[in-house]
Amino acid sequence: MTNAGKGLKLVFCGTPEFAVPTLQALLAAGHQIELVVSQPDRPLGRDQQLTAPAIKQAALYARLPITQPEKIRTNAEFRAQLDSIAPDAIVVVAYGRIIPPWMLALPRLGCINLHASLLPRYRGAAPIQWAIAMGDAYTGNTTMLLEEGLDSGPILLQQTMEIGPTQTAIDLFPVLARAGAALVVETLAGLECGAIQPQSQNHKFATFAPLLSREDGRIDFAARTAHEVYDRWRGFLPWPGAFTTLNGKKLIVHRMAIARGSYAEGLGFAEPGWVVVENHHFLAACAENTWLEFLEVQLEGKKHMTADEFLRGNPLPADARLG
Repeated sequence: MTNAGKGLKLVFCGTPEFAVPTLQALLAAGHQIELVVSQPDRPLGRDQQLTAPAIKQAALYARLPITQPEKIRTNAEFRAQLDSIAPDAIVVVAYGRIIPPWMLALPRLGCINLHASLLPRYRGAAPIQWAIAMGDAYTGNTTMLLEEGLDSGPILLQQTMEIGPTQTAIDLFPVLARAGAALVVETLAGLECGAIQPQSQNHKFATFAPLLSREDGRIDFAARTAHEVYDRWRGFLPWPGAFTTLNGKKLIVHRMAIARGSYAEGLGFAEPGWVVVENHHFLAACAENTWLEFLEVQLEGKKHMTADEFLRGNPLPADARLG
């Protein structure tokens, strides 16, 4: 039974900034957050300073109880703590841990997860990044009941939104986080009153969004068109971004654009990876005779600068090649 008029009794599991709007929305909706669960503090930055996750900081600000277990599957103390709370639901948003079977079975309304894709598309750790990197025009949020499979549980509610042609992952994260927060509140209300019936996913349409690696940021001029490279750069900001090599040194591309129309046509044909410098523009040939313009770059050991600044200090020979 719930406490009438006092909202649902919840445990909230989350770690990064993406989860903060949902925690705040649940509080604003009048739900009782009995416990916030987050990953432990981690060393960050060049100085490796121990830093609290964004959710811990938000929980402390709201004066909520918080725990940060290193492991949860066989953690008897943590299990006893959740058993004593007997939550109506456990809400999971970007927690970063696999929820064990005993935890899935604990709340009467289940473990409700917010996933930033239109499931079954982009199951996995990086759905926002991969949706942009693959050039999708639309994405969205899904609330679902967690089960033991990877993002394979029954769908509760979904919302769809457009991905702008120049929108990056940095732009899209906060938009989806805010929209998803409202979706979680709506989902809990629908589950409590019986208005939402979970719908099984069509698993044959599942695609995956694996955790990003540094190598995902390496530009493959021969295998990808300028548009494909550009989409991957948009999706992989801030990390791993986009990079190549120039004269054996790493060249990070902080900002790029697709060379289009008559301007691109006038460049003619070049082998992928070849560089053309024209009127202080830094251009690179890609697959299918398409061209990228590098707008801001950073050569290994040097500072971040505009392409014009870079070319003034690093004149490139006519046969310069990237990668």
